[in-house]
Amino acid sequence: MKFQIEDVTVYFPYDYIYPEQYSYMIELKRALDAKGHCLLEMPTGTGKTIALLSLITSYSLSKPQTPIKLIYCTRTVHEMEKTLAELKLLHNYQIKHLGPQARILAIGLSSRKNLCVNPTVLAAENRDSVDAGCRKLTASWVRAMAAENPNVPTCQFFENYERAASAAVLPPGVYTLQDLRVFGKEKGWCPYFLARHMVQFANVVVYSYQYLLDPKVAGIISKEMQKESVVVFDEAHNIDNVCIEALSVSVRRQTLEGATRNLNRISQEIDRFKATDASRLRAEYNRLVEGLALRGNLPITDNWLSNPALPDDILKEAVPGNIRRAEHFLHVLRRLVQYLRGRLDTENVEKESPVSFVASINSHAGIDQKTLKFCYDRLHSLMLTLEITDTDEFLHIQTICDFATLVGTYGRGFSIIIEPFDERMPHIPDPILQLSCHDASLAIKPVFDRFQSVVITSGTLSPIDLYPRLLNFHPVVSRSFTMSLTRDCICPMVLTRGSDQLPVSTKFDMRSDPGVVRNYGKLLLEMVSVVPDGIVCFFVSYSYMDGIINTWNDSGILKEIMQHKLVFIETQDVVETTLALDNYRRACDCGRGAVFFSVARMLVSYRGKVAEGIDFDRHYGRLVIMFGVPFQYTLSKILLARLEYLRDTFQIKEGDFLTFDALRQAAQCVGRVIRSKADYGMMIFADKRLLARAIKGEPEIMGDFLLSSSSELVDECRYSRYDKRSKLPSWILSHLRDVNLNLSTDMALHIAKEFLRKMAQPYEKIGGSGRKTLLSEEDLEKMGDGGMDEMLY
Repeated sequence: MKFQIEDVTVYFPYDYIYPEQYSYMIELKRALDAKGHCLLEMPTGTGKTIALLSLITSYSLSKPQTPIKLIYCTRTVHEMEKTLAELKLLHNYQIKHLGPQARILAIGLSSRKNLCVNPTVLAAENRDSVDAGCRKLTASWVRAMAAENPNVPTCQFFENYERAASAAVLPPGVYTLQDLRVFGKEKGWCPYFLARHMVQFANVVVYSYQYLLDPKVAGIISKEMQKESVVVFDEAHNIDNVCIEALSVSVRRQTLEGATRNLNRISQEIDRFKATDASRLRAEYNRLVEGLALRGNLPITDNWLSNPALPDDILKEAVPGNIRRAEHFLHVLRRLVQYLRGRLDTENVEKESPVSFVASINSHAGIDQKTLKFCYDRLHSLMLTLEITDTDEFLHIQTICDFATLVGTYGRGFSIIIEPFDERMPHIPDPILQLSCHDASLAIKPVFDRFQSVVITSGTLSPIDLYPRLLNFHPVVSRSFTMSLTRDCICPMVLTRGSDQLPVSTKFDMRSDPGVVRNYGKLLLEMVSVVPDGIVCFFVSYSYMDGIINTWNDSGILKEIMQHKLVFIETQDVVETTLALDNYRRACDCGRGAVFFSVARMLVSYRGKVAEGIDFDRHYGRLVIMFGVPFQYTLSKILLARLEYLRDTFQIKEGDFLTFDALRQAAQCVGRVIRSKADYGMMIFADKRLLARAIKGEPEIMGDFLLSSSSELVDECRYSRYDKRSKLPSWILSHLRDVNLNLSTDMALHIAKEFLRKMAQPYEKIGGSGRKTLLSEEDLEKMGDGGMDEMLY
């Protein structure tokens, strides 16, 4: 269909559009017109991706004099491929209506692991090994040797790409990663370097968050992107954590041992070069006296990572004299490794600011702040000089130089935290030194400053007003949309007690109570007896999931569950989890039915694999049970340091952030069950802390959970009067009726039976309530500004 939004003709590749999609496009256009940033929350399964793509590409087509580039960031390769498939459908529709003038170039960009077509390189085990395998065949010095000695192996695909020179281009079209690989094989060109080259010419680029947010990658991949670009961060509910991880570094004893081996190897290489080609080392020294060479002058194959600091914070000066000579730089790194090894030999938890830590390094190891800042660039220069291609073997020393550069660059928004062991396993010595970033706004600030419009969108952004404070920006549009439905296909419930009326919760002093574990088991047992097909259960951590499954097994509950459905379990091994998911789907497909046990939050701050990227639509997920509330581990020193920073810098109270973080994760988990309006599913939040008044806005949600010794933190969470009505997304809250709150197991079972009976009735797409949930082209033409809200909701 084709319709107008003010001065823009929007091309939409379907016959009908959801009202919320139309509203979404209107708000998005407002942000583009204002050339500002926006926050948009749109319910899961309502066509957010196609709405974004349709509006932005149509907006660009309507302004041919000032075309805009779309940079679309996703979390996973799977999401990238789905986005490009939607764009391909849209592009074909636009060409059908507009002809050749609608042609664009859209590409997906991923790592060599996902784009390489050289079977020798692809045989490597992981991404770092694939990168190193590529460099061994394509580095400039390797190709120079191959020109003199034909027996030196090179990559034929890259050589053909280089020989094609300016003729190596992609014709207009939409290219998924598979399309790029096929095109590369047909032409005999390397699809990875071809895609890298075409990024600057493409109208639409789809790639990972890290390509914009991680300075080490963004400095290589995204430096050519023009300011007149619209950046979209899709599924951005955890974008603050992505920003923080991009600027955080962890050092363990294994890291230091590996760094020592790396330094010994580099020392041997220096000695070899002194004996065979000393002029190369002298040339590097002279170059460093004049100032470090610009990265842009290096061949594309010789650059693998950029400086870990943000662009505006990198020193534009010559390298300090004490590390210009290679052997002097190695001596500095050995002293740094020795100092860090000494700091790890501690029996107490230590927390320091970067300023005092740098002062301590200076006094004990004789390394000043400026020298630390240059460590990463100096290492990069040295490895190029020594012609080292197996970069995967040098990850440990790169980590040390990462750490040195960041700790020497930033004095605020970071902490150095040294822990002698994990507090949950105090009997196992495992010291770790962590440079922890607390300020998510640091990594994303260059993106906000550089690009015309940045769109942050997801199905679970509530409470939406917290993101501008966390990311320190001012959106011109901030809006949350509800879902228009012809039937109540979502049934959220809050279960607070078992059939025996004993309360259930995963708060620390209750989670191992036999009564709680038994009631959780009885809840699942009752549900598997009435709910068809697939059921997904989320636990708060792997350790809790393992413990509760073992207890159910010992008590015979698990055996009773398996009489109704097969049981599959997520593990921390990717291969095992993939196999379990595949068999879970097969069990649902054949009618046997299955239960999948997964994790909402992995240890400390890392999310479970399934919670973040796998859909359980249709018969794969008729019920999601959330066993507990996935709060972060509140004794984590890193979390406590971040909470303190957020309170002091952005005036975000500890309780507000912890509640927000837990409920956005819970919403993301339960949102896996609904992926379209024709779908239906139930959601059970099984924890007494999610009482009616807690979700509806009262401050009792967290009081008993916090384990911190700080009574102020506990009191603040218990008595804070901050408006928490929107802690869960509005599209879930709108279906959370009073009768579905404060339930026992038998009450929840009765509601589930009634809900499934209603859902068994024939589904009417249009609906019979007189409320429009599908808009045709004629409907949009008739709609006036005055009747907009009535027609939408």
